[in-house]
Amino acid sequence: MEETQNKDQTSTQKIGIYLWIWGLLFVLSFFSYMVDWFAFQGLLRWSLILIFMFLKAGLIMAFFMHLFWERYALVNVLLWPMTAIACFIGLMAAEAKYTVFTRLLYFITGG
Repeated sequence: MEETQNKDQTSTQKIGIYLWIWGLLFVLSFFSYMVDWFAFQGLLRWSLILIFMFLKAGLIMAFFMHLFWERYALVNVLLWPMTAIACFIGLMAAEAKYTVFTRLLYFITGG
């Protein structure tokens, strides 16, 4: 009898968790705005912007797209392709630096 009662129960998330996530998104957006306000430059600026961007995107995916409560297989279907794309972007950035280096080398040496 307990087994049938457990199957009939549906799980719904409480509104409080969404309010906490909205609050965290607001705080992360505030910190992202403060990066521009304090005029950080260079690698620190872009590192902070990317960190806040990935944190906000992760929170939105986990809670508002309900991936936090989904099956592991569905999460893998969504997250592995995004991880592969991030790796490919990193490889392209490394290739771009190599291309710029070789072009400048040949332009300077006249080769």
